[in-house]
Formats: sequence, structure tokens, C-alpha cells
Amino acid sequence: MKKSIMMLGAALMLGGVASAQKVAFEEYDLDNGMHVILHNDPTAPVVVTSVMYHVGSKNETPDRTGFAHFFEHLLFEGTENIKRGEWMKIVTGNGGVNNANTSEDRTYYYEVFPSNNLELALWMESERLMHPVINKIGVDTQNEVVKEEKRTSYDNRPYGSFQTVVKKNLFTKHPYRWSTIGAMEHLDAATLEEFQAFNKKFYIPNNAVLVVAGDFEKGQAKAWIEQYFGPIKKGAPIQLEQFIEEPITKTITDRFEDANIQIPAIVAAYRTPSMKTRDARVLDMISSYLSDGKSSRLYKKIVDEKKMALQTGAFTNSQEDYGMYILYGLPMGTFTAADVLKEIDEEIVKIQTDLISEKDFQKLQNKSDNNYVNANAGVEGIAENLATYYLLYGDVHLINSEIDLIHSITREEIRAVAKKYLNPNQRLVLDYVPATEKAKN
Repeated sequence: MKKSIMMLGAALMLGGVASAQKVAFEEYDLDNGMHVILHNDPTAPVVVTSVMYHVGSKNETPDRTGFAHFFEHLLFEGTENIKRGEWMKIVTGNGGVNNANTSEDRTYYYEVFPSNNLELALWMESERLMHPVINKIGVDTQNEVVKEEKRTSYDNRPYGSFQTVVKKNLFTKHPYRWSTIGAMEHLDAATLEEFQAFNKKFYIPNNAVLVVAGDFEKGQAKAWIEQYFGPIKKGAPIQLEQFIEEPITKTITDRFEDANIQIPAIVAAYRTPSMKTRDARVLDMISSYLSDGKSSRLYKKIVDEKKMALQTGAFTNSQEDYGMYILYGLPMGTFTAADVLKEIDEEIVKIQTDLISEKDFQKLQNKSDNNYVNANAGVEGIAENLATYYLLYGDVHLINSEIDLIHSITREEIRAVAKKYLNPNQRLVLDYVPATEKAKN
């Protein structure tokens, strides 16, 4: 009886979440191939204007890495109609904020303005696409900015290089094998013509999705979109090379010395399938089960009870073509990296052998509901999710149906996916250790 009441309560909660969070939107294409998605939400007097381009670090060549991330910075330099240094002044002077970010698969730009500045936002983003100024002074300026970012976020940051090391081991053919920020020597060696060619190839309307979300009048928004984006010429179709990785069949081992740390780390990393797959969603649930919060399996056992590690956890890095599943621990006291890895592996074997409990499974479902609600809690999150589901997943309707997919995952699937991907002969084991005095010098 008690179990039936719990199941009824969970079902009612899910129904409430699904109905309360349904995101209404309209989508269409311009003649030049740009996809447009509109989401009207009059609850707050703000509007988000965003453009996501289907270009990331995977679209680079091995001797010219870092281009996509470089353009995230470079395209704020100015346009034919926005003088150099004026972009941020225009945004802040009109009560707005803006930013951009780059991943392996896409580059995303957005502005958040008071609703009465939608036309300004659309004009600015169309300017970025139609009239960018890519010259030597802009390239040289942003080259120094990117170098400082690399020093701060990678080179001089504790554990800042571990994902870079993981990627180069898990991928041998795919461009995922290099970091998004790339190599500074590649940017130094590139000519102005190479930067201009990269822009011409990838920053085209038929390689992008425009999202407008927030408080706006739809008819007027469509008219402005046609006015500012419609005249932009369609670019040449992009032919992308496919990179297929051979399965990992034996343990890969590596060691990396980091001069910025004093506590070593042990990392176990697995290559996993595309984020578009059902298995990728299951792996997300497994990482939540293992390390989401202080009541999670790894934290409770290794950190809280046995006090073997200062920190431990699991997370997924989901990407369009492949993903990475990463487990890690920072041993403390007399415990070694091998000791911590042994404890982590024991928990993996348990998931592969036994079904997780009904209680733990329900907790995972509740966390999924919470994540779903938070992801769509504001227009900024909705705008990015609409763009991501369209551009990378190929189905914008997942913004409403993803939660149903997650709730259809079973305990049996969790066990089966753990068996399929999380085996010792399919992984990298990385000893990430403090640098020796010799290495520091």
C-alpha cells in the first residue's frame, strides 16, 4: 500500500512538472537557410536574442586548433557599422548584457535586453554575421586576450590540464582530441587570410539558428528578422568529414605532472556514445547516482565513511559525436591513488551486477525533474536549450519531451549500460600528480 501511494505521488508530480514546464515555440526558415525559433514569454519585460553557429573546435585542422574559440572573441571586435570597441558600450548603454561561449561542437552568442530593444539586438547580431571586420589589429588584440585566458584557465590553474590529457588519450582520429582553446603556436602562425576564410566558411546563415525568447510582439519580431537577416547571402554548403574511432579494448595508462597542484588525482575515463543517444542519458543518471551530492555512493563511502579521499566524483562530458565519462578521486593521508580507484571500481561493479534500489531510482527521477525545471526556469536557459536541441540534437521538440525520455529509463537499463561502457579494458587510467622539482624548473 505504501509503495502504491509513493508511485502515485511520483506520477502526479511528474504530470505537474510536464504540464507546468511546457515550452511553447514557433520555428521557421528564412530563404537563406537560417533557422528561426521564437518563444514568447510576457512574464518579464526582457528579451533574449541569441545565435548558435554549428562550428566548434572539431571543425578545425590539427595544425590550426583554437580557431572556433578565437572567433568567439574576435567577433566582438566590431563591424562595418559598429566601430571597434563600441560593441560592449552599445549593449550596456541600452541596459543589456551579452556574452558568448564555445564548445567542441558549436559557438553561441546572446544578448539580454529590455523588451523595447529587440530591434537593436537583432541588428547587432545581423551585423556580426553580415559585416564583421576581421583585420590585423583585431586578430593581434584577441590573440593576447586568448593567451591570457589560456594561462589563467589552463596553464596556471590547479588540475586545469586534466581534461586535455584525457581527450588526447581517448581520441586518436577525431578532432575532439585537442582542447577547445587550442594551441597558441597555431594561432600565432595563422595568417589573416586563414582567419577570414574560416569566417567565410562557417559563419553563414545556413549554419546557424536564431532564437528570440521573452517579451515581444511576434509579428513585429518576424518583420525585423526578415529586415536584418533576410538580405544575408546563403553560404556554400559545409562538407564535414566523419571521424570514426576504433573501440578501446585494453586499458590505456598515462601520467601527467601538474606544477599547480600538491594533491595527486586518479582519473578513470571512458569514451561514450553521442549525447543524442539513449545510452548517453543513462550514463548521466549513473553519474548522478554515483556522485551528485553528499549522499551519493562515492562521496558517502570514500570521502565520508572511509575518509580515503579529499574529493571524488563522476561526470559526463556529452558531445555531438562522442562523449566522455570521467571518474576521479583525490586520495589523502596514507591512501594511494590505487586504493581510491579500487573503491570506485567496486561501486561500478555493484551497478553492473545488481539493480539499484527503488528508493535510489526514485531519487534519480526526482533529480531529473528538478534539473528539467531549473533548465527551463528563465528565458535565457530556454533560449539556449531551444538552440541546442535544434542544432545539435536535430529535434527542438526535445525541450518538452526530454523529461519523458528520461522517465522511461529503467533500472535494468542502468545496469546494462554500466556493463556496456564502464569496463577496465575500455578506459584510460590517468595518474595526475604534482610536478617534481626537476619538472618545475
